[in-house]
Amino acid sequence: MHKFAAKLNTKLVSREKGATAVEYGLMVALIAIVIIVAVALLGTNLSTLFKNTATSV
Repeated sequence: MHKFAAKLNTKLVSREKGATAVEYGLMVALIAIVIIVAVALLGTNLSTLFKNTATSV
């Protein structure tokens, strides 16, 4: 019975590792999308702010 439980546990752990890798991939993709959208929306405003700061210094 212990051998069966050990095999079952091994199979479940290997499946969780695969699911975890997929979840990390989705999180990285979502973070990248948020960064791209933020840069697209705030890019020109930040560029102007940095230029004004550089000019005043």
